[in-house]
Amino acid sequence: MVKINVLQHDTAAHLPTRKGDPTPTSRNLDPLMHPFARARERTRALNAAKMERMFSKPFVAALEGHLDAVEVLARRPDELTTVASGSWDGGVILHDLSLRTHVRKLNGAHKGKVSGLCFTGEGRLLSCGVDRNIKLWDTRPEAEIGSEDQAPLAVFPGKSAINSIDHHRSDHLFATASNLVQIWDETKSAAVSNLTFPTSTETIDAVRFNLSESSVLASIGSDRTFTLYDIRTGKAERRVVMQMRSNSLSWSPTFPTSLLLASEDHNLYTFDIRSLSTPTQIYKAHVAAVMSCDWSPTGAEFVSGGWDRTVRIWKEGQGTRPEVYHTKRMQRVSSTIFTNDARFVLSGSDDGNVRIWKARADEKLGIITARERAAMEYRDTLKDRWKFDKGVGKVQRSRHLPKPVHKAADLKRTMLEARRVKEERRRKHTRAGESKPIAERKKVVVAEQM
Repeated sequence: MVKINVLQHDTAAHLPTRKGDPTPTSRNLDPLMHPFARARERTRALNAAKMERMFSKPFVAALEGHLDAVEVLARRPDELTTVASGSWDGGVILHDLSLRTHVRKLNGAHKGKVSGLCFTGEGRLLSCGVDRNIKLWDTRPEAEIGSEDQAPLAVFPGKSAINSIDHHRSDHLFATASNLVQIWDETKSAAVSNLTFPTSTETIDAVRFNLSESSVLASIGSDRTFTLYDIRTGKAERRVVMQMRSNSLSWSPTFPTSLLLASEDHNLYTFDIRSLSTPTQIYKAHVAAVMSCDWSPTGAEFVSGGWDRTVRIWKEGQGTRPEVYHTKRMQRVSSTIFTNDARFVLSGSDDGNVRIWKARADEKLGIITARERAAMEYRDTLKDRWKFDKGVGKVQRSRHLPKPVHKAADLKRTMLEARRVKEERRRKHTRAGESKPIAERKKVVVAEQM
């Protein structure tokens, strides 16, 4: 005969202590509440999460016209629909996003690659290239100025190839990056000041003005440096040498001291310029070098594009699981920007196309009725309430990746784990490694110079 062991619990642990009291029972005293209300709500949340993934179709359109790789994109600050793109073929195109047409097409604007674009305060366009010239263009449609009039309004000759350009927010000044940072005036043909670090010998890859303190600008260099300048003093204030080279930078529009860097080591970093010893956040998901980054006008998210042929949208402060956009025909992404209404993202890639994506993949475009709006808000509330549920969270986190990207991510994960195990064993079995392991954020910055 089989002996059965039964767990027995002391009734005093879960029954009333007084004698004669009945066993407590759980009752729903609200006649309007269904006993399975919570189960039904969980099912609705799961269905809402599945519907979100089913209707996630972020691709909107492709803006063609370039004959070579799209190198740089720029949005006009005072309009929602005007965007400029520059290509390796030397051409510059102004696009109208609402009509998906060309406002103006400048073939042969530069001899060689167009490396930088930005709009002035009056809405005119500045472009620079490897031909050592900076050109100022009228952005009015070709029908107003004549389709044959391709001449720029002004030409500013430089002494070396120019890699980046950015305009001052309020003054008639703009900054360029070459073998040094130069400040130019729109009314003068030569640079008004040169900004260099005393021991600097690198090539400057990008330069950006701060959106709040417009006299402060930042640059990144080919020798893994990140430098802060002040045009009022005319010199470099602080400089940081990082572990790997940065390819792009962007200032936060809502938090003036926050700066975003896209690095060659597949990661993105946010720094608070008041303390540059360590980054405030590391964003990990790319499996190749990150080539571009841009903040949303709301400051709550940012977009990045990489050598792994994907566009990713990140939540500020959330270092993993971004939204991933990709197509079979899209090649390596070299430029990404948000539109001024934060609803769309634009990417420029090596295949010569400028693609328009929805910032929220499942957003419905067009007219939305009141009932649809109420249903969407109800589903969003359900997903937010049940996001920690195992089933709902799994559906919300699932993202389809191309097979090469998925395999590269697995390989990268294996390599990082092997490196971590190796460092741990070395620290454990050597006298020099008896100290505690160094935090990853402290490894990013190699040196800080004043």
